[in-house]
Amino acid sequence: MKILWNNKIVDESEVKIDTEDRGYQFGDGIYEVIRIYDGLLYMEEEHLERFWRCAEKIRLTLPFTKEEFSQRLHQFAEEVGIKNGRLYFQVTHGTSKPRFHAFPEPQKVMPVLTADIQETSRPLEKLSKGIKGGFVPDKRWLHCDIKSISLLGNILALNEAQENGYDDAILVRDGFVTEASSSNLWMVKDGVIYTHPDGELILPGITKIKVRELAKDLGIELVEEPFTKERLADADECFKTSSVAEVMPIISIDGKNIGDGTPGTITKQLQAAYIEAIEKSVKKM
Repeated sequence: MKILWNNKIVDESEVKIDTEDRGYQFGDGIYEVIRIYDGLLYMEEEHLERFWRCAEKIRLTLPFTKEEFSQRLHQFAEEVGIKNGRLYFQVTHGTSKPRFHAFPEPQKVMPVLTADIQETSRPLEKLSKGIKGGFVPDKRWLHCDIKSISLLGNILALNEAQENGYDDAILVRDGFVTEASSSNLWMVKDGVIYTHPDGELILPGITKIKVRELAKDLGIELVEEPFTKERLADADECFKTSSVAEVMPIISIDGKNIGDGTPGTITKQLQAAYIEAIEKSVKKM
């Protein structure tokens, strides 16, 4: 497999990460995942904007401009040649010695970039039938707006949900639903869509940006406010969104059906509109 390693495209076996790399030692880094459709890096601009915003929040000075990095990603995607898949990239604060918790001075370290592209297909069966969720306490930190490589809290929540027979975790903090283990969460009640507002308790999703636009285009009311697990249990529809999951129906939570236990009407409308938006973007290439 080919890897983008700093400014070089190399075989995976050639990549060497120092054991003192702060990503390895402290989880001190950020990442992004861009979905590729027919060679298009979908919503690339929005992903890079979030990447730069997260870098600023962890005091990480990126050693390239957005334009330079975009060119590097496109060159990498072209060389790998995968037309449908996911592009993963991350940057850490690099290696600093001796090891210490405080951020190193920018001029004394070089951030380390790695990226890979994996061929993946759309989860069509799950998108059609929906998945099962389970409530799990949200025990993560209070900087969920940073797309950090420190994902242990998310992993523990997902693992707990799957141990109980569910596909994903529905995270609850102080009685209010925040998001799924790696996706934004939405519910529909009486024709209105609800989702948690952006802030430090959730990741501001890229697919969420698109769903906002699509809901407006479809004339569907959207309210961004926290809602309780009890309100969600009584919802007509529920779905989650991410670049990988797209608009994914959640048909039951803790074994109780949401609505009639099948993907709802508004969820299906958004699914269709989302794919149409992708197809239009591909045609503009």
